[in-house]
Amino acid sequence: MTDAREMDDVDANIAPPSLDEDNRLTDEFVRSVSEAVENNDTVLAQELVNPLHNADIADLFELIGEDERAPLAEALGDLVSADVLAEMNDYVREDLIEVLDAGQIADLTEQLDTDDAVAIIEDLEDHEQLAVLAELEPEDRAAIESALTYEEETAGRIMQREFVAVPEHMMVGDLIDYLRKNDDLTTEFWEIYVVDPAYKPVGTCQLSWIMRVPRDIAVADIMKREQTLIPADMDQEEVALRFQKYNLISAAVINDDGRLIGMITVDDILHIVEDEASEDVLLLSGAGEGDINEPIRDSYVARVRWLIANLATALVASFVIWTFGAAIEQMVALAVLMPIVASIGGNAGTQTMAVSVRALAMNELTRSNTRRIIGREFRIALLNGGTIAVLVGIGTGLVFANPLLGIVIAVAMLINIVIAGFAGIFVPVTLDRMDQDPALASSVFVTMITDTMGFLAFLSLAVGSGLVNF
Repeated sequence: MTDAREMDDVDANIAPPSLDEDNRLTDEFVRSVSEAVENNDTVLAQELVNPLHNADIADLFELIGEDERAPLAEALGDLVSADVLAEMNDYVREDLIEVLDAGQIADLTEQLDTDDAVAIIEDLEDHEQLAVLAELEPEDRAAIESALTYEEETAGRIMQREFVAVPEHMMVGDLIDYLRKNDDLTTEFWEIYVVDPAYKPVGTCQLSWIMRVPRDIAVADIMKREQTLIPADMDQEEVALRFQKYNLISAAVINDDGRLIGMITVDDILHIVEDEASEDVLLLSGAGEGDINEPIRDSYVARVRWLIANLATALVASFVIWTFGAAIEQMVALAVLMPIVASIGGNAGTQTMAVSVRALAMNELTRSNTRRIIGREFRIALLNGGTIAVLVGIGTGLVFANPLLGIVIAVAMLINIVIAGFAGIFVPVTLDRMDQDPALASSVFVTMITDTMGFLAFLSLAVGSGLVNF
């Protein structure tokens, strides 16, 4: 048994600061916990970890090696709570769940809101799901099974089924008494949903309104009838846009019949916004999920296919160069300057593509304003192209003492930047019209277009102007 003096020694001499100035776990702290676990000193490990927030405990598991996670979980015992699991990275959580039996997983999920419980159970294999569901209480099992019937990344998957709904004829005083006396109600909510006899939402009441009006006022007299209703099959990205557009804190989720079946809160939306934004950035780079905890094989498969696609598209640009091989042999300067034309064009295309993908994701670029946005990007491309063309043309003419070469590369640069601007918006919009994620393959096609057209324009102009023979 550790006495008080020994505990003071732990706090004063052994335990390093757990968080740095950026609120991240320090290397020294992570190392101290790992050493305590390695030395089978569970008391010290728990003493070090106990003050941490659930999210920091989850971070601790992500920072240590894969083979250390199971021993750490065993050493920490009850400190690895359901809330800690809910905060964990998906891959790290899968590693831990593999060492738990169905009963332990069921005990943990029963402590969570439905949406967090579903996030854990949906990653299990089918036979593991059945085993865990069999261990749950009937009410919890029914709620989770209902959630699993909806497609992934839809409102039905992420909604909470714990909410407060009351009839509109109820008086405020009766509502307050109902909230105080009913222990089965959820403890975390910001709004109360008002429903009709068919259980269809007709309005909402914020808790602040309820607490500030007399008890003899009817709920129908203070509720807000205008509300944003979320269909259960709506994509989670569209749900996030609704929250952003209408400044929502929570929203009711309805089924096909218009009946209230759940709610979504803004804390869930924050995770969705982060996930969707990260997904788009990673898709643009072809890096797959981009998770540092993702298995090496999965990362390899996700990345190599896009590298192979880039190799195929690069062959198109190489073919253009090969076609003008004789002209390049006559003037080495052409080979020196070609990468500049392609590189600047590629950067210009990437700029426009990034803006376009973001606008499509935020519903800012739609069929109604596509022409106007294309015109806007075309004018920007002309201005950028003209500026860069003048600079590179003058510089090339002076460095190589060849004004004609300067004019050729200036015109080629202008052409390529304009084409890059058009490609940067045309490719994402086309993919979106084909119901494909515009971030998925835009970079591959835009890069191919800018490289190929840059080389083609530069070398064709060099030949056409008489700078070299072909």
